[in-house]
Amino acid sequence: MRAEKIPVGILGATGIVGQRLIALLEDHPWFEVTEVAASDRSAGARYEEIVHWLLPSPIPERVRRLVVKDCAPPLDCRLVFSALPAEPAASVEPEFARAGYLVCSNASTHRLDPDVPLLIPEVNPEHLQALTHQRRRRGWERGFIVTNPNCSTIHLTLVLKPLMDRFGLRQVMVTTLQALSGAGYPGVTSLDIVDNVIPFIKNEEEKLETETRKLLGRWDGETFLFAPLRISAQCNRVPTLDGHLECVSLAFERTPTREELIEALATFASLPQRLQLPTAPSHPIVVREEADRPQPRLDRDVERGMASVVGRIRPCSILDYKMVILGHNTIRGAAGAALLNAELLVAQGWLS
Repeated sequence: MRAEKIPVGILGATGIVGQRLIALLEDHPWFEVTEVAASDRSAGARYEEIVHWLLPSPIPERVRRLVVKDCAPPLDCRLVFSALPAEPAASVEPEFARAGYLVCSNASTHRLDPDVPLLIPEVNPEHLQALTHQRRRRGWERGFIVTNPNCSTIHLTLVLKPLMDRFGLRQVMVTTLQALSGAGYPGVTSLDIVDNVIPFIKNEEEKLETETRKLLGRWDGETFLFAPLRISAQCNRVPTLDGHLECVSLAFERTPTREELIEALATFASLPQRLQLPTAPSHPIVVREEADRPQPRLDRDVERGMASVVGRIRPCSILDYKMVILGHNTIRGAAGAALLNAELLVAQGWLS
């Protein structure tokens, strides 16, 4: 039990991911939001006056009265969550790390930097070893940057991890059906998405194909060595609100039986579960046997939105097996991912 909560700040606090972070941090046992920061035009106003709140739950009472600050040090905290867009994150996040802050970022900007951990705590917690090298290389005494992956990458990689460890993976083909909330707010216009599917999301396929290989690779003491895995991705925007669906085909080094494959997924647990981190799902992968599951509306909130739900596991006539994966894109795919990363950092003593 922690005697005092750790003060945290949120950069980009008025956006949808920033709002999700604020909602998830309400009554968190370890953290307390003490600072909210946003663009220059928002700075100086109370949070409730400037935010266009989009979540069904109300703005937490304490946060609604906070004055919005500029996205620049100093802030009254040591740990900051970055929900910034990619362009401002490029300069703002290193500025905070240089000033001694621990930066848990949801932005894409630094994910593939050779000294920045791209982290899913169940998949590659050992990649945090790179932080010592990052500090030394960049001359940062106390601060650092840790990133979480793209929303669709998180759910794909979380499912691939136990299968790769148990059976080895050679090839992955994935087609995504991605929810509107993944485009931010106001996102895709109604005239573009109603009665339609858009078969292009800028940079999304590249993220899936590259980030997954970094996550499943290893840190060699100087840089990250990507997993020798072939991945082909196609990404589509569809008119669901939350929950990314992914249709996946896999080729293995050693082809498992269907029973072995299901057992590997359903029993998977890792460091966050052993440490009982507050936001960690009890079951990071949930397997459904019904012929028509998972579905976004029915399954995206499983394990408080922090699990990947897998169904329709069956033989593939081209590769070995095919399946459908579903995950909540703004909880486990964004805000919840950054929060779980921060919990692991605290549990392993990086805040000291």
